[in-house]
Amino acid sequence: MQVEITVNGQQRSDDVEPRLLLVHYLREVCGLRAANVGCDTTSCGACTVLLNGTSVKSCTVLTVQAAGQQVTTAEGLAANGELHPVQAAFRQEHGLQCGFCTPGMVMAAVGLLAENPHPTEAEVREGLEGNFCRCTGYHNIVRAVLAAADGAAASGTAGGERAEVSA
Repeated sequence: MQVEITVNGQQRSDDVEPRLLLVHYLREVCGLRAANVGCDTTSCGACTVLLNGTSVKSCTVLTVQAAGQQVTTAEGLAANGELHPVQAAFRQEHGLQCGFCTPGMVMAAVGLLAENPHPTEAEVREGLEGNFCRCTGYHNIVRAVLAAADGAAASGTAGGERAEVSA
């Protein structure tokens, strides 16, 4: 089946099997590796991408369902050689360890901040539910999202204003 999808701002037209999951399309057809396959059951969130600006788990979206829509992966966030504010905050606040969950966590955070630009700590924790990290304990991930919401990552002051994040 022929699908036309805009991926990271670039229009694509590809022939795909009707049952091909979006995560496999992104990885195998588009050659993008940020969306990871962790569970295939929506449990881990490692495959989270933005579909028309809303975070979705790409392991449960068929590629044909994304036809005619805009898909953004972590590779598509940076602009003009500058990290997206959420990516910069994850870096500054050490919101990653092994990196496997990081792209999905970043995309979930971008989606969360698009819906709620100034979340509380509790809202960040709730908004990232369903995205699992087995390394960090979430403390620095939450701090990174709060820093991005504060604009601290863009100004280079991440970690200053929200130093007290409960574990």
